[in-house]
Amino acid sequence: MGQFGIGQAVPREEDPRLLRGEGEFIADTVRPNMAYAHVLRSPHANARIRSIDTRAAKQMPGVLAVYTAEDLAADGIGTMRVRMPRKRPDGSPLHQSS
Repeated sequence: MGQFGIGQAVPREEDPRLLRGEGEFIADTVRPNMAYAHVLRSPHANARIRSIDTRAAKQMPGVLAVYTAEDLAADGIGTMRVRMPRKRPDGSPLHQSS
């Protein structure tokens, strides 16, 4: 394989630090008044979601908000895009759906 490609071996500079237990992980971060987010995705690829009932989730203790894709679209937020474009093994851009 050439200089591009998913699955190509890359030297990992972080391993010694992680193996010594000196790693810092975002999951270990605790800040005052910190909130957590959870993204629930369909277990079915390309499934058509016809409705979502969020009432029970919104009533759970500690829940600050529940958002659906419909809420995000209404606020003009849209979907998450890939921030680091990938390349195919031949160096050409990898297709990204919008």
